[in-house]
Amino acid sequence: MKTIDARMVAKMFLGGAKNLEAKKEWINELNVFPVPDGDTGTNMTLTITAAAAEVGSLEKLTMESLAKCISSGSLRGARGNSGVILSQLLRGFTKGIKEQDELDVIDLANAMQKAVETAYKAVMKPKEGTILTVAKGAAQKAAELAQTVEDVEEFCRLVIEEAEAVLARTPDMLPVLKEAGVVDSGGQGLVEVLKGCYDALLGKEVDYSFEAPKKESQVRISAQTEAEIRFGYCTEFIIMLEKAYDEHTEQEFKAFLESIGDSIVVVSDDDIVKVHVHTNDPGLAIQRALTYGSLSRMKIDNMRLEHEEKLIKDASRIAEEQKKKEEAQKKARKEEPRKEMGFISVSIGEGIGEIFKGLGADYLIEGGQTMNPSTEDMLEAIEKVNADNIFILPNNKNIILAANQASFLTSDKRVIVIPTKTVPQGITAMVNYIPEETPRENERRMQAEIQNVKTGQVTYAVRDTKIDDKEIHLGDIMGIGDAGILAVGKEIRETALAMMEEMVDADSEIIGIYYGEDVSEEDANALGELLAEKYPDAEVEVHYGGQPIYYYVISVE
Repeated sequence: MKTIDARMVAKMFLGGAKNLEAKKEWINELNVFPVPDGDTGTNMTLTITAAAAEVGSLEKLTMESLAKCISSGSLRGARGNSGVILSQLLRGFTKGIKEQDELDVIDLANAMQKAVETAYKAVMKPKEGTILTVAKGAAQKAAELAQTVEDVEEFCRLVIEEAEAVLARTPDMLPVLKEAGVVDSGGQGLVEVLKGCYDALLGKEVDYSFEAPKKESQVRISAQTEAEIRFGYCTEFIIMLEKAYDEHTEQEFKAFLESIGDSIVVVSDDDIVKVHVHTNDPGLAIQRALTYGSLSRMKIDNMRLEHEEKLIKDASRIAEEQKKKEEAQKKARKEEPRKEMGFISVSIGEGIGEIFKGLGADYLIEGGQTMNPSTEDMLEAIEKVNADNIFILPNNKNIILAANQASFLTSDKRVIVIPTKTVPQGITAMVNYIPEETPRENERRMQAEIQNVKTGQVTYAVRDTKIDDKEIHLGDIMGIGDAGILAVGKEIRETALAMMEEMVDADSEIIGIYYGEDVSEEDANALGELLAEKYPDAEVEVHYGGQPIYYYVISVE
């Protein structure tokens, strides 16, 4: 096989996406920090799935149309740093193939090199020992092989072997990986994509169907359908009695129906018995009834289908109402004077969202630690804020690249990404905004002020590991600072206090405590009192954050 066409490239891409999807939870567990929000596999999967759904719906498949779908779908669907880097690799690769009808090994090698160049440019400070290193090693091997190997199958096999070899060396490049005993999770994700591509090339049977990631409303409908209907078929019939049927027989019949369903009605009237039951197996009810006589007026309705149709109709109605509401809001935004500056903030809890709103945020994107918002989410938010200059506060280091990508894709507004890595940094950025100053002056001030914020987060460990010279066991409580794990213990309050000993110094003036959804107000205030007593020179503030997973997010300024 010396060349592959667009149909084969599409199959390979979908095969790569399927393999990544199958391995996502395992990749999540490779996260260096043993925290419950390790989401590299999820982010990469959602990124590639957004593109795969577009590829799967292509009506006219050409190399150009395929390249466009892969590039645009992954760019807009990109989540988290690993997802954004994967989208940039795909973007660069598709640039290298879009003008070809068929690809040989030289075309593939050139496209891989273009992929690496594009991805490295997208990252301000590329770090070796990551997905970028694995991609670069594979591309270098591809360039070397293209000079001597013509067979596409052999070429791909050898490239993957090199990618795996580079991945195995990532712990030697990043000491934190070696200490945790894992390879780079993003690099592993890329290898799984390549392996899936190769399986498809070999003709391995793969389910190539893909659905776009469901929106929350769709998930709610599905869950509601399953939760509300335990037995799916409404079954009704009349028994024309031909055998003895007394009170004892009727009780036995009712008991049988109760064993296979609910909503049972059995009414006897001379020589006939009217029966109604909700069950998952109407045949069983019918078989038992036939032992008493012949049946008439049989009726079986699929309640799940009817209920789902109703929910879909309701959802369509709600969606139409929402569409009208959004159009009205859009019209209102156009009619209202466009302001000079607006704010978009990523929020991770009800209380924290209220704080950002109180500080003047125009639009909140729910996400953060547990579900990184996509580039598409950012673009939708930008479209809804009627301002010439829009500040985006990612409030998570894993969201900054997606925000930058949204900025790059926006042409009618100036989007300024303040690289806030934590919620406290985002709050500090907004507190230091001065309306009378220019966007550039505010950008400089915010960037300078967030450097004065230290952030500590208290959560629990999801596996045993060793990191930052600390032995960590499943279920331990961890205090994580900006640069690593500061404290490990068995109790939430004691671990938080130990973490603060590493964060507070003589220059500390303000300590902000944001307590999560699993912490009571009483416990949070008790921690605040202890910190106020221990650090009398600092002002201690306690706020309800409502964030999941993290018991406390604590700032020191």
